[in-house]
Amino acid sequence: MTRQEGLKILQECRDRIDELDRRILELLNERTKIVETIGRVKQDLGLPIYEPRREDEVFANVTASNTGPLTSDGVKRVFERIIDEMRNVQRLRMVKKDGDESA
Repeated sequence: MTRQEGLKILQECRDRIDELDRRILELLNERTKIVETIGRVKQDLGLPIYEPRREDEVFANVTASNTGPLTSDGVKRVFERIIDEMRNVQRLRMVKKDGDESA
């Protein structure tokens, strides 16, 4: 492979990653909208934001669906971060609904 061919392959891969990142972002925002609804329902019902059993279900679902090459531990770490951000969204929405935007 020549340097020029290698650089072309790198750029094509990076372009594909950029497109995938935009798709991932779209899905994360779609997930966030659902999480906002869940947060409103939890608030109306007086339920806590943090539900460890549900998080375990999410981890089990995504790791069971994983076909690699990302490891199950890697998948779990990614989803731990996603879930953490979703909890933050719920907290912020609950605070805003209560009229206290200082949190």
